[in-house]
Amino acid sequence: MTRGKFITFEGGEGSGKSTQVALLAGRLRGAGLSTVVTREPGGTPLGESIRALVLEAEPEPVTELLLFAAARAEHVAKVIRPALAHGTWVVCDRFIDSTRVYQGMLAGVPQNLIEAIEAESVAPHYPDLTFVLDIPAGDALARTQSRGALSRFDAANADYHDRLRQGFLDIARAEPSRCVLLDGTRDPELIADDIWTVVASRLLAGTS
Repeated sequence: MTRGKFITFEGGEGSGKSTQVALLAGRLRGAGLSTVVTREPGGTPLGESIRALVLEAEPEPVTELLLFAAARAEHVAKVIRPALAHGTWVVCDRFIDSTRVYQGMLAGVPQNLIEAIEAESVAPHYPDLTFVLDIPAGDALARTQSRGALSRFDAANADYHDRLRQGFLDIARAEPSRCVLLDGTRDPELIADDIWTVVASRLLAGTS
């Protein structure tokens, strides 16, 4: 059986990831491809419990990293790995890059610790393709505030959102073979069209 493909969406708060996840999943299913939509932190009952805990509390950076790592290990073992093995495509709202940015670049957890945990909890199930949605910090703040109830990440100041944006830009530019950087301020349907063009050329070509 042909292995499924693993696509992740990354970016700062309010960048439009959830919208694009849903739009891409709809197109994949419309093309006859079995598709699972999931998110991080979350994706499993344990992961969703950890999500609620971390968004409400404010643990120390290493504690937060380990909680997210536990959620991810469960997610990979029970959702992502089985789906890919059965030929199902997986579309995920956030994955390893969010940990690298939030807990690594912003919170200061050492990179070697993050890499060691990734090696045990993720490898070899790294994304085939990652879309990074980029929006200015001011737009991010406006979008998150318009959503009403704010998580502690949403409610952070403009400097935090700016550093968050830069972290994702750095990853996208460092890994162009995996990451595709997109202007998240554009019309969602136009962004979705660009995403579909990339998916079709990189992952669908030659699969039929």
